[in-house]
Amino acid sequence: MAKRYETGRTLLVAFQGWNDAAEAATGVMKFLSDAISGEVVSSIDPEDYYDFQFTRPNVALDSENNRTIEWPNTELIRASSDAISENPRLAGLYVLFGTEPARRWQSFTAEMMEMIEDCEIDQVIFLGAMLSDAPHTRPIKVTMTSQNEAVRSELNIERSTYEGPIGILAVLGIALEAAGIPTLSLWGSVPHYVHNQASPKATLSMLIEVENLLGMQFDHGTLADEAFTWERGIDEVAEGDEDMAAYIQQLEKTRDLEDEAEGSAETLAHEFERFLAADSAKNDDEEGLI
Repeated sequence: MAKRYETGRTLLVAFQGWNDAAEAATGVMKFLSDAISGEVVSSIDPEDYYDFQFTRPNVALDSENNRTIEWPNTELIRASSDAISENPRLAGLYVLFGTEPARRWQSFTAEMMEMIEDCEIDQVIFLGAMLSDAPHTRPIKVTMTSQNEAVRSELNIERSTYEGPIGILAVLGIALEAAGIPTLSLWGSVPHYVHNQASPKATLSMLIEVENLLGMQFDHGTLADEAFTWERGIDEVAEGDEDMAAYIQQLEKTRDLEDEAEGSAETLAHEFERFLAADSAKNDDEEGLI
């Protein structure tokens, strides 16, 4: 199903901010950047696009205990030569992530497009995360959509019909499609009642979807353990809060009913496909008897 992304140059894109509930999307990007020993290909000048009163820079100590300033930024990253020598397929994988800009979105998009075209990117996968009425105790759902007809047909997915306020991902996606570069969007659903902390469970779920699309797998390290600890921590809070526990139980019930309905619909679809296949085979046999 994911052959499209197993060849050519694929760019993964995510931004901190409105598009990144519980840091789930950028969590994937940070993980991948470390996994491929990422090296910066290009970056933007933060002075042009960020409001530093809104997205403040950080101060940190370097290896010699000197204070350095870390400015909000967006960087295009690719695998190091050592990582590529170990896995040649990484040569076609690029990662673009940073902080969603506060101003001059059109100029920002134009600069991003120039970076992407310079690297001769063939296709782009956007990663985002949104708050939803989802229970933390169930698998994190990841929705896949595309505005590109060929991608939808190949992956058997739908297009997004959303209308309303958008983030920089949508702006960049429209520019890419206009330039003839096909795009795909993955959105993870994060429980809204735990959005104040990073969700390694959501990050892991989105990472697995990315791996399936790319046809490659990375060492997840401690990510699964972190996801378990995250879920158990919320369980412990709910155990001491009757209202929260009751609310989560209601979300679980609703989710289980939805999953059951989806499962029934999927089973019915498979049965119909088998019926059509059997009917077609029967007709072929009858034609052979004539």
